[in-house]
Amino acid sequence: MRFELFVAARYLRAKRRQAVIGIITVISVIGVAAGVASLIIALAVNNGFRLDLQNRLLGSISHVNLMRVENDGIQNWNTLEAKLDQQPHIVASAPAIYEQVLISRGARAKGAILKGILPDRERRVSQLLDSVKIGSYDALVQSQKEADARRREAAIPVNESARNSELNNPSSIAGLHERLKAMPPIILGKDMADDLGATVGSVVLVTSPQGELTPFGIVPKYMRFKVVGVFESGFYDYDSSWALISLADSQNLFGLGNVVSTIEFKVDDIYKAGEIGNELQKVAGSGFMSTNWMEQNRALFHALRLERIVTFISIGLIVLVAALNILISLIMMVMEKTRDVAVLVSMGARRRQVRNVFILQGMLIGIIGTVIGLIVGYSVSLLAGHYHLFSLSAQVYSIDYVPFAPRLIDGVLVSVVALVISFVATIYPSYSAAKVLPAEALRYE
Repeated sequence: MRFELFVAARYLRAKRRQAVIGIITVISVIGVAAGVASLIIALAVNNGFRLDLQNRLLGSISHVNLMRVENDGIQNWNTLEAKLDQQPHIVASAPAIYEQVLISRGARAKGAILKGILPDRERRVSQLLDSVKIGSYDALVQSQKEADARRREAAIPVNESARNSELNNPSSIAGLHERLKAMPPIILGKDMADDLGATVGSVVLVTSPQGELTPFGIVPKYMRFKVVGVFESGFYDYDSSWALISLADSQNLFGLGNVVSTIEFKVDDIYKAGEIGNELQKVAGSGFMSTNWMEQNRALFHALRLERIVTFISIGLIVLVAALNILISLIMMVMEKTRDVAVLVSMGARRRQVRNVFILQGMLIGIIGTVIGLIVGYSVSLLAGHYHLFSLSAQVYSIDYVPFAPRLIDGVLVSVVALVISFVATIYPSYSAAKVLPAEALRYE
């Protein structure tokens, strides 16, 4: 062991004439440990929120969306989609229709985003159908297959108005059962289903604000749907406001014909979604625009990054306070050890060695506190993340527990910051100790 390190460790372990110095030293270690542990836990929570929200978002939405600038729908989408599927980085694609509607059941009503999908294709770009917890999406698949079969037979867009008019006024119980059987299927988000009091088998009324033009003006168009499933993505915004129907049923409801509002894409690198979207936009030609998951949720992730910086600065003040304790402890130590320093210098110790003794003493306090803080911080983060110890309100935070995702790089960053602050706190006391004059210190001994 080097001379300076031996003396510094000896000073930390030795009993002192002034007990207050030992107390301040212990407080300094606890302060550094508390600051490091707090930073590790806070950064783990922030990173957990970011990863959890990102995973839930990417499990519910596509990576890139392509749509018309005029928002008049994409004609000949089959040909365009086949062309874009050949582009680099494209893993899968699926057409979709998004419209705002009002979904009601009895006296209960709720605004919703109605998404028309091709179920088999939708599963390639998102995991929303895989999150169906109650019921099944098989009815959507069957409904789309029947619509495609009728479209091939008639060679015209599907029109259900004739069949609906025959079934709207049943004259018997058998007619009622036939009407329920003929109703198109719909899948609701869990929170929306709870708000409407709906479950599998319930009938809901979907009203489109676009409506139909009649001699009496524009009359809202509506259709009755039978609930065949309830999905739970874990993301409150989707579970409370999204509903899924087949693409054919959405085209029928909104009177669009064989038109879709967007083509969704899954890509092989989610962090290059913007660049890939721009390339798809160029290939599609004029009149098209692209968006991606980062643009759609930019405000959310920007807020999380800002919160991370503010958290690091605010909780880092705890380490700064601990550093002030180290400064005070070392200053008092120098005052107590003035005679010892003078003896060491008179015996041949160089001033650089004396300075290093007190620098190492302060660094030992910082290292001990940092190690304890890392152990406590990572232990709490791992346990809380595994057992979901802290619950949240899903309506406020979109998830029902506090997520923890500690990262190794955060521990390295926090350790470096804590040790640098500890080192800075040792500079003044160590230089003061190195300036002790043996003759003056030992004059009256």
